[in-house]
Amino acid sequence: MTTRALRFTKGHGTENDFVLLPDPDGSISLAPSEVARLADRRAGLGGDGVIRVVPTALAGVPEVLDQAAEAHWFMDYRNADGSLAQMCGNGTRVFAAYLRREGLERAGEFAIATRAGTKRVRVSTGPDGEELYAVDLGPWRLAEPDVAARDGSDALVKVDDHEAVPALSLDLGNPHTVVVLPDGRELDDLDLTRAPHVQPAPLEGTNVEFVSPLGDGHLRMRVHERGVGETRSCGTGAAAAALAVRWWAGVRETGDVWRVDVPGGTVHVRPLPEGRVELSGPAALVADGVVRL
Repeated sequence: MTTRALRFTKGHGTENDFVLLPDPDGSISLAPSEVARLADRRAGLGGDGVIRVVPTALAGVPEVLDQAAEAHWFMDYRNADGSLAQMCGNGTRVFAAYLRREGLERAGEFAIATRAGTKRVRVSTGPDGEELYAVDLGPWRLAEPDVAARDGSDALVKVDDHEAVPALSLDLGNPHTVVVLPDGRELDDLDLTRAPHVQPAPLEGTNVEFVSPLGDGHLRMRVHERGVGETRSCGTGAAAAALAVRWWAGVRETGDVWRVDVPGGTVHVRPLPEGRVELSGPAALVADGVVRL
């Protein structure tokens, strides 16, 4: 058996954590089992996902080559179980923080290539001096707009032994199903150790967000991510949650900012013109080392 030594950086965005693997010459190939081993919290490094940091032109992913002129670096993202994912909102911020630290991107605004298209990142400084990263996640849409307009929802979600609750499905480059908990159901009481039952079942699975509104432009959320389980935060999930609550409230104009509290911290969501949405929040790089596979 051949052993490989790989450099890594561990980082998180509101405690949604990732293993980043620098691959400047596009030589790293990872089997799903190797990704799962890296993400294992007992036998590996631990993480909600694994991200290969690779030049877009050398990534070996034909569908992203046309992004290379604008986005020099590709976020090759895998879920903790080894499955491919289109992108990750919190992961994008961590990826951007890594590029900045390593001097691979120095501008205050730059682009990142993903399987869900090019994402633009804007860097600012928070009140305590930390860097904050705002990511234009791109266009979003309702998965079943005609059904949603007619019924106010397009899916049912069941968790624990309670009755199924109406939900709204959104596509932000990856799939989301958002539930506002009814009166009498507490967010902290949900058992998300198992995947919620979604009907109709999406062919490629879905992330499921459970939401408790706290006031105008403010909500709490827990999430069960496909291929991972419950995570401390989900960036695209936070955006989906805010967009769903706005849609249910009948808000259609843009520019408002929503605060979304997740178990790992707080992010902010801002709907943009032309059906786009921005996610902003912190990112932290906490460790560097070498792992042997």
